[in-house]
Amino acid sequence: MTATLLIRASQVVAGDSSLHLAHLGDFALENGQSIHDCRVGYRTHGQLAEDKSNVIVVLTWFGGTSEGVESWIGPGKLYDSSKYFVVVIDAFGDGVSSSPSNGATAQFTMRDMVRAQHELLTRELGLDHVFAVSGLSMGGMQTFQWVVSYPDYMSKAIPIVGTPKLTSYDLLLWKTELSLIDTPAGMKAAADINEMHLHTPSYIAAHVHDIDALMKNHEDLLYKINIHDYASQLRAMIGHDIGSTATIHAKMLVVVSEQDHMVNPAPAREFASASHSELLALTGDCGHLATVCKSERLTHEVANFLQR
Repeated sequence: MTATLLIRASQVVAGDSSLHLAHLGDFALENGQSIHDCRVGYRTHGQLAEDKSNVIVVLTWFGGTSEGVESWIGPGKLYDSSKYFVVVIDAFGDGVSSSPSNGATAQFTMRDMVRAQHELLTRELGLDHVFAVSGLSMGGMQTFQWVVSYPDYMSKAIPIVGTPKLTSYDLLLWKTELSLIDTPAGMKAAADINEMHLHTPSYIAAHVHDIDALMKNHEDLLYKINIHDYASQLRAMIGHDIGSTATIHAKMLVVVSEQDHMVNPAPAREFASASHSELLALTGDCGHLATVCKSERLTHEVANFLQR
C-alpha cells in the first residue's frame, strides 16, 4: 500500500473533521460536458466500525459547506458521531467541491452531484455500502436523488425539508432569485427574497423587530458566497426531479415542515405515501427553519428511526 493510500485509510477509520479533497479526474456530466480535475470535499467524524456498518453520509444544503454542517454533528446531536461514522460531503457549487469559483464552469445537475459523491465513497473511501444517507434542504433533495440513483447503496435514508421534485411555487422562488442575480440589485435582492421565505409571515411579524438588521445580516451572509456558485446550485435545484419511486429499496424517514415557504412539503408527503415511508411533519410557524425551532424533536425522531 502506498503512502497516499495509507493516509486515506487512516482518514476513513477515524474521523478528524478536517477538510479533505478527493480528485476524481475528468468527470463526465449528463449534459455531455466534463469537469476537468473534478474535486469533491469531505469531512469525517467519529469512529468507523470494524465491519463498516455505521456510516452515515450527510449532504450539504444550498450555499452551505461541510464545515457549516458541523453544528449538527456530535454526541447526542442529529448526526451522533459517538455512535456513527459521519461523512459530510460538499456538493458541487459550494466553493469547496468543483464550482465555478474554482474553475468548474460546466453546468451540473443534482444527479451529477450524487454520482460524484458515489465515486468518492466507493472509489476513494472504499465504502461499498453505507448505513444511511441524509441531509437538510438541498441536502434533502440530494438524499431523494440518492435513493433513486443508488437504491441498494444505503439501508436507510432521511431527507429533511427537501423535495423529490420542485412545485411551481418552488420554481417561482428559485427562478426569481436566479433572474435577480443578473440585475444591478444582484445578490442583495436575492438575499432579501431568500430571507423572506425562510420563515412564515406570522413568524417574522411576531419575532422580528428590526427588519433592516435582519435583511443586512442575511445579505452579509450571502455576500460571502460566490455569485456564480450560487447560480450553479440554483440551476441544479430548478432542474431537480427524481422521477419514479419504483426502484426505492431503502427504509426512509421523510421529514417535512408543514409551513415551509421555501421548499413546498407536498411532493415529499406524496413521496412518503407512495413509497410507504415513515413521515415526520414538523409544525409551528418557523417555516423552513422548523429544523432549528424543533431540533429536539427532530433529533429524537431521527435517533429512534436509526435504531429501529
